[in-house]
Parts: sequence; structure tokens; C-alpha cells
Amino acid sequence: MSLRGFHIVFVTFCTLLFGFFAAWGFLLAPDRAPLAFPMGIVGVIGLVAMPFYGVYFYRKAKKLVL
Repeated sequence: MSLRGFHIVFVTFCTLLFGFFAAWGFLLAPDRAPLAFPMGIVGVIGLVAMPFYGVYFYRKAKKLVL
């Protein structure tokens, strides 16, 4: 697997991880743990930002000649 392919897989994995953080922070946290709400906020921000970064990287990577 090329570095470009690995990066795309890594961005996809990170997006899913941020989705889990958001779900855990807002829905699954036991007894409203003190870090649950901030982790949920970070999860939502990452869940929105990572796809934008993924599209940016994909467009930039298509222009590279290896």
C-alpha cells in the first residue's frame, strides 16, 4: 500500500473514531463522566473537519506525480 493509500485509510479511520467519541460523549458515557461532554464536542468537530481534510488531501494527492 502506498503512502497516499495509507493516508486515505487513516483519515477514514480517524473520522470513524471521532464519530465514536461523539456518540460516547453524548450518548454512552457512564454516569455523565466529567470529560464526556468535552469529548463529545471534540468528536463532533473532528467528525465535521476530517471529511473536509480528506477531500482536500485527495484532490492534492491526485496532482502528485510519483
